Amino acid sequence: MSHRTTTTVILACFLISGVAFSTPALLRNIPLKWAPTQSLSEMGPVDVSGSLLTTKIHVDTFVDIRSDPSTIAENREKAGKFLPVTTSGDVAAFVTEHLKEILHGAAVEIVDGPGDVILSGDIRQFFVTETNLYHGDLSILVRLKNAQGKEIWTGVMLGGAEHFGRSYRADNYYETLSDMVVNAAHNILTNAAFQEALKTH
Repeated sequence: MSHRTTTTVILACFLISGVAFSTPALLRNIPLKWAPTQSLSEMGPVDVSGSLLTTKIHVDTFVDIRSDPSTIAENREKAGKFLPVTTSGDVAAFVTEHLKEILHGAAVEIVDGPGDVILSGDIRQFFVTETNLYHGDLSILVRLKNAQGKEIWTGVMLGGAEHFGRSYRADNYYETLSDMVVNAAHNILTNAAFQEALKTH
């Protein structure tokens, strides 16, 4: 092999390597993983007493009403070169399952069968924007009905989270998405109107 050919091959390898390093593999169709970094108590005090403690709550699976259910995040560190994050998982099932787990862990009586009230909701936002940090927003239109199906309360519950971390990493997205759900659960439990509605069922 000539000197010129060898040099050309080496340069080509460097160019290929440079492309590989500058363009990370896109995070498409990744699974949803539960990886919270914060507990409910770390987000502030929660007083589970009275009707919040004694009411049996049945949680219906939430409905994902976002226009693109697969899209969960985007890296926007470089102008004009946004990197998408999509999932193969079921966002509605993920949020519902872990919200139930958190409420149950807080001593709220969550039942699979008929309850005193029925909690349901529409997921309107579930998204992480990465710039200099990971910023996540969850928005759920929550509805509370009595056992007869009459709506006794409705409200928008938000769940936010922020994290620092290495660029465009699935683990950092998982942590932010999970903490969004923990924060939303905290906001539900501490919402005065929600607590008051439980007294009227």
